[in-house]
Amino acid sequence: MVVGVAGYYGFKNAGDEAILEAIARELRARGHEVLALSGDPRRTAGEHGIRAAHRLNPLALLGADLWLLGGGGLLQDATSALSLTYYLSVLRMARLFRRRVVVFNQSLGPLSPGGERRVQRALKGVPVILRDQDSLAYAERLGIPAALGADPALLLSPPPVRREEDLVVVIPRAGVAGEALKNLYITANHLVHEGRQVLVLLLQPGYDDAVMNTFYLHRIEKTSDPRRVLYLVAQAGYVISMRLHGLVLAAAAGTPFAGVAYDPKVAAFAKEAGAYWQELPGDPIKLSKSAMYGRVPDWEKVAALKERARRSFDLALGETAPVKRTHGRG
Repeated sequence: MVVGVAGYYGFKNAGDEAILEAIARELRARGHEVLALSGDPRRTAGEHGIRAAHRLNPLALLGADLWLLGGGGLLQDATSALSLTYYLSVLRMARLFRRRVVVFNQSLGPLSPGGERRVQRALKGVPVILRDQDSLAYAERLGIPAALGADPALLLSPPPVRREEDLVVVIPRAGVAGEALKNLYITANHLVHEGRQVLVLLLQPGYDDAVMNTFYLHRIEKTSDPRRVLYLVAQAGYVISMRLHGLVLAAAAGTPFAGVAYDPKVAAFAKEAGAYWQELPGDPIKLSKSAMYGRVPDWEKVAALKERARRSFDLALGETAPVKRTHGRG
């Protein structure tokens, strides 16, 4: 079967590329061919070894039997209403072409009241798999039946690399309050004074370049390659991240981590993983102590998240729609 994947792919964002890499690997392992919609089809095909078509070509939707809308945080209008319009249009067009569509391992929200109504209408009769408990609870409040999955990037395997316990990878994000970046910079400085090596890792080159002036005293690396990010977080003794997939890939690699939540999806993942996290702007003393004293997530909860991610493929590829689940402990 040809399985199509629609998300924020081909835009040099390591987090979204990690999702696509994990989905493509799992689908190929199950004997399926993968077709991705991308902002840069040639790059996507080359980097992931799959077929790719431009995301603005509606006829590309005819090329797959099943479309997975996601993963990621696509069903929100906090960044722009235009983004939500695009993804709901993909969903409607695929259904118009009589293709099966599954909303796959997405978070839900933030949504304006108007956005909530649009999503409620668009998802009627569509199987929905959400990646976190908070999103599942939100869907239930909106009357949207949904199953519970998890972020597919949790299924990526870390490379064989020697862990350097004194290395702390710090992952900032552009576009957040200046005080939050300042506090993360203070955290990095404090860790250096305590004898740690600090690597500032930018997961969206171009967009995140705006923070380079803040961290000019530290070693900086920028990459949109999820394999490189996974290598670096597997090498590290600790990860402190503002970006969701800094935390997700650390969990995949078995590296302890702490989060700074600029968005509800970051807090949702950290809570489910039993990991330490803070709301913006973050407390630099507490963050640095979490790294120095090795504050770790609940690895049993992380293992449960990985199992949920595996099971989500069974649900999406099955003959019947996912069974509705409660939003209690997963």
